[in-house]
Amino acid sequence: MSDECKVTVEAGVCKMKTVILARANPETGMVDLEIQSDCPNLLKMSWAIQPICPYTEVEAAMNETDIYKLASETIPHAACPVPCGIIKAIEVAGGLGLKRDVVIKIE
Repeated sequence: MSDECKVTVEAGVCKMKTVILARANPETGMVDLEIQSDCPNLLKMSWAIQPICPYTEVEAAMNETDIYKLASETIPHAACPVPCGIIKAIEVAGGLGLKRDVVIKIE
């Protein structure tokens, strides 16, 4: 497992910044998330996130992940990039992905 991953998402027009810290728990195999955000909707979502299994989260269909289910309940804007950033943090901290930047460029 990679052990720990920090992802920072600057969401765009809303100018909201979110910092996601994902840490693998070697005893349980689960990933713990700590989320700090300027967005009240993301903060509400973060309060409901429990330690998460990286394998089931990353291998699930997008609409069946715990993260996207919670996002659907709390985030009113479907284009919000933060849920993707949370999944990427889980993937890396869980040892299932590499620390590589993801870029969305709008021109």
